[in-house]
Amino acid sequence: MLSFIGKRLGVAVLVALTVSFLAYMLVFLSGDPALALAGEGARAVDIEAIRHQYGFDRPIVVQYADWLVHLLRGDLGTSVYFKTEVAPLVFDKLQTTLMLGVAALAVALLISVPLGVLAAIYKNSWIDRLCLAVAVLGQALPNFFFALLLIMLFSISWHLLPVSGSGTWQHLVMPALALGYYAAPAFMRLIRAGMIEVLGADYIRTARAKGLPPSTVIFKHALRNAIVPVVALAAVQLGFLLGGSVVIETIFALDGLGYLAYQSITYKDFPVMQVIVLLLSVIYILLTLASDIANAWLDPRIRVA
Repeated sequence: MLSFIGKRLGVAVLVALTVSFLAYMLVFLSGDPALALAGEGARAVDIEAIRHQYGFDRPIVVQYADWLVHLLRGDLGTSVYFKTEVAPLVFDKLQTTLMLGVAALAVALLISVPLGVLAAIYKNSWIDRLCLAVAVLGQALPNFFFALLLIMLFSISWHLLPVSGSGTWQHLVMPALALGYYAAPAFMRLIRAGMIEVLGADYIRTARAKGLPPSTVIFKHALRNAIVPVVALAAVQLGFLLGGSVVIETIFALDGLGYLAYQSITYKDFPVMQVIVLLLSVIYILLTLASDIANAWLDPRIRVA
């Protein structure tokens, strides 16, 4: 087990280094960063001064190495637009995004577990097809469009929830619904497939032959075993939810990392943009590593392989 963890940890470090280089290269994707910071109509002298101030006149490898050293020391730079240190600015918004991600994951599980169980119990029936249709709709419907529908329904028509902003649990309800419904189909299909396989096992037939109540057979014996792969998938999906919160946070003006990323792109705030991309990527890598370790612990065949 320790050897498996060591190998996965080494891969995670290599992936993190690769992502850090790609995050730094974001500065140069839009062209000359000095020209972007100086703005249209800037004089050549001003552009050269900005290029020298930010070190853009040095080789890219040297710039990246210097940025990485400062990053490892905890110096994430200074925001160009907000005129403050990047570290407190980013980590202050991280809490909101984490709360949104966890809430969206809870919504996804609350939707997918009952649908997956029902679809498996009534396999190939109209109930199964209805559950699959709900799951397909969740992936086919763009989350920004679903978010607008939620706003029209819960805020404009019924006046139950605030349209935008952050600070209370009411502000998280619609963003979590919009983000969680999009993630639910993956869980639902996995639970359905697992339940169908488990319900055909010998020990389930034995439990039914002993006269156990159907609810005990389904929830205590079948679902308990079918839910194991979902635990591993939840860690990966949480990473997707955190990274995919940019659009949802922007629509609802939720004061999290996603909305901050939108602002940094709008105002060409390269230091903030780099740190957000790197931070969300590292979180996803750590969640994937945790998922791999959990899978290996639950299934020894993975460690052997």
